[in-house]
Amino acid sequence: MSNNSYNSIAGKSTERIIAISDGVFAVALTLLVLEIRIPAQNELHSEQDLIQLFISLAPKFLVYFLAFMTAGIFWMGHSAQYKNIDDSDRNLSWINLIFLLSVTLLPFSTAFLGDYITFKFSILIYWLNIFLMGILLYINWLYASKKGFIAKEKFSLVDTAIRSRIIIAQTLYFVGFLLCFINNYISIAFIIIVQANYAFAFIKEKRKNK
Repeated sequence: MSNNSYNSIAGKSTERIIAISDGVFAVALTLLVLEIRIPAQNELHSEQDLIQLFISLAPKFLVYFLAFMTAGIFWMGHSAQYKNIDDSDRNLSWINLIFLLSVTLLPFSTAFLGDYITFKFSILIYWLNIFLMGILLYINWLYASKKGFIAKEKFSLVDTAIRSRIIIAQTLYFVGFLLCFINNYISIAFIIIVQANYAFAFIKEKRKNK
């Protein structure tokens, strides 16, 4: 009886979910830049040597930008969901916590990709991280919908948009991963282009101007 009573009251606060989510995203975004470590160099004899050392960090900066965009887009997606989710329970709270687990893996998958950017396996690991984040965010919305945690007037306006955005994005990310079998940098560039469009809606803006 007491267990049922506890289950009925636990995890009811969407404010706490939003607070911990924002905190985890903030930490993950901070940790990303810490993975750009200056390589050890005992023999620097000129400005040119230092410049070459800096240039050698270019792949790390590329991956950092990629991961920062990834985290930002998923933070926006999470925010959009909880703008419309009015209630919660312990299951939704745990779905969100598992989603945040996938967010905390982003610094690792980013560092792994940065260190082994010429290997397809590193892109696979990064893509799997993105895929896990997308699937869990989709499950989060499905569960909230099923439990009636979204007001009907809100649900009818945003449900299709939220679901289709995740599905289309994940499809494009998968295409980006497959491009690594052509060239790793083409794969990463494609994912960055997809993310830039989702961040700034270039295609949508062009359509509006027509």
